[in-house]
Parts: sequence; structure tokens; C-alpha cells
Amino acid sequence: MRRTHVAVVAVASAALLAACGSRSAPGTETVTPGASEAAASTTASTGPGPSAPAATPTPTPAASLGPGEGTVSVVALDGYAEWGGVDPKVKWVGTFEKETGCKVSLRFYDPRQEEKPGDFAPSSFDVVSATPEVGGRLMAEGRAAPLNTALLTGYDKIPKRLRTLPSVTRGEQVYGVPYVWATNEVLYDSGKVRSAGPESLFEDKGPVLLRDRPLSLADAALVLKARGADIEDPFDLTDDQLDAAADLFRAGDAGSRLYWRDPIQVVQAFATGSVRLAQATPYHADVLSHGHKPVKVAGDRPVTGWADAWMLSAQAPHPSCAYKWLDFTASADVQRKVSAWMGLAPANPEACTGAARRICADYEVGEPGAFKDVYFAVRPEAYDKWVGHWSRIVP
Repeated sequence: MRRTHVAVVAVASAALLAACGSRSAPGTETVTPGASEAAASTTASTGPGPSAPAATPTPTPAASLGPGEGTVSVVALDGYAEWGGVDPKVKWVGTFEKETGCKVSLRFYDPRQEEKPGDFAPSSFDVVSATPEVGGRLMAEGRAAPLNTALLTGYDKIPKRLRTLPSVTRGEQVYGVPYVWATNEVLYDSGKVRSAGPESLFEDKGPVLLRDRPLSLADAALVLKARGADIEDPFDLTDDQLDAAADLFRAGDAGSRLYWRDPIQVVQAFATGSVRLAQATPYHADVLSHGHKPVKVAGDRPVTGWADAWMLSAQAPHPSCAYKWLDFTASADVQRKVSAWMGLAPANPEACTGAARRICADYEVGEPGAFKDVYFAVRPEAYDKWVGHWSRIVP
């Protein structure tokens, strides 16, 4: 998601499409978490990376910071570190450089490539914006460093629910600083569907649009849970439960289910009337309602959600500048900008002013019920099985 404050779907779609184009700019590269250290300085190929080496011992959190090393290597998800290359008004990388004296070396990665063998070489980057899938792997393999949160001035502004998620913690150690979050809701065209709930994604005649991500299997698990299955956490399933969740996706007419990767596909599908329901976010519904489309959000909970976070490499070459980046991105000012740019909820509620006010209202940021009955994503222990099922659902 890229733009906010649009009045019609046509304008929203055009703006979103424009911003979802090429991200590369001079001095930036695209890599995958499967890149080896030697390959980290080149554009990622489509082939698998090398097998992951054995994890190194977990380092201890830094006790203090130095003056800064003058540079920091940032590996980011698309749109999470803007320098003005897509829109000259949307930038915060340059501000960080001016405030800290740490020059940013910026690379982007595609999280969909994370399932391939290999790993981030810990000495090839300082900080990474990690999805629950990527972050879970980095923590499990000892490639993310535990953090001394006392060195981060904006950390305590983030709600405890986000700070203590299993996707950013291990035991008593904190490994990630939450950045943005969202929930997966059921959206429906009220002109075609009278009412909808989570089960509608699998029972409606369709077309239904679903998010192309292995962790979408957790949404099917919630339907199974509502039907009486003994499921406590939709991201922690037995083999039989995982099989049953996958079967929901495969049941019925396969042609009635479509899968999206880019958020603009949801906006375009409802704008053109080509789908009846979709697994999407509240912000999608907001954009469409401002475009006078009769798209509503089913109010049924529980739902799944996710939080992306910044993590520090276990072998960060520039730890002081890396901590400065973590502190900077936890600030209300930066999170306000990324929220407005991406259409995702900021982790820091103090960001909910100005351009981010509308997005915060969509997600009820700061409200008592914002996190009620939300199961936040975590990388399952048997993630390879989730990927295997998903590859058979969406070849």
C-alpha cells in the first residue's frame, strides 16, 4: 500500500500502482534472505542460495554505544526505508543521515524468496526489516542479536502486546523493534454478498481473493477452530490440523479462488467488480469506501495479524549506527511517515497524527480493542510443511 487521502478508487489505484513500480535507485540493490555473503553485493538470482551454516553462539546485548561508525547497512522490505526515489516528498533516510552522521547503504529484499535454502550472512548487514517468517528464522539460527532496549528512547512508546510478541522475542530476550502491523480481515462487496464471516472465504461461490502467503493457512485454521477443532493458536498446528486447513483452500471450484501479492490487486479487483470477497486489511476497505465502492469489513473476530520489526544482525559491522537506526525508526515521526506511505498501523501510537491519523483510525491504534482477539503471526516450527502445502495450493 502506498497512498492515502484519495477520494476515488481510480485515483487510488493509479497512485498505488505508480508507487508499486521499480524501487531501485542509484546505490540500492535487491537481495534475498537466501543470498550468501559473497552474493550480497549483487542482484539476487532466482535460484536457491547455499545451505544455511550452523548457527553461531548468541551474542549478548550491547551495554553501551560508541559515537557511530559513519555508515550502516540496511536491508529492507519494499517501502520501509524511503529516500525520495519514488516520491520526493516521501523520504526519511536522508533525515537519519543528517541527524546521526551514519551514511545508509540500502538494499531491498523480497520476503517471498525466504523459503529457499540459505540465509542472510550476518556480517553482510547491520539491520533488517523482518517479517515474522524472516525474523523467526534469524532468531532460531542465531543470526539476530538480542537488544538492549534501554538504549532505544522510543522503545517504551510501543505497546507491550507488540513488544512481547513471539515474533520478536525469545525467552527473556528482545530481538526486534516492532515497526508496523496489520490485521487480516474479510472484506465483501455488500452489493453482491449480504453478509460475510471468515468461513465465507472458503464457502462462498466466489470469486474470492486470498493473500498469497503460506501463513494464510492460519486463517483457514481459525475457521476450523470455530467449527470445534482443538486449536489454541492458528500458527501452531499439528500435521493433521495443517492438512485440514490446506484442504479448505483446495475444496470446491479452484477457479473461484484467486491470490494476491500486491495490495493494489485488492483495490483493483473490488473497483472492477471482479471479486465478491477478499482477505485483506481495513485500509483496503477505507480506500474503496472513499472511492464510493460498497465494500465492508466483516466484524467477526478472532482474526490473524502480523507485525514487521527491525532486527540487528548478530555480526553487525556497525553496531552503534545500527542502534541509531533502530532508535530512529521507532520514533513517532518516522512511523507516521511509513504508516501513511504503506497503509499499515504504526507500532508507536504517538505516530497517529497528521497523515497517519486516518490509517490509525482504520486499525483502532491506541484503542482498548485494537489487539482484541488478534492472533499475531509467528514463524511455525514446521514452516517448511506450511510452504509445501502452499506450493500445492498456489503452484
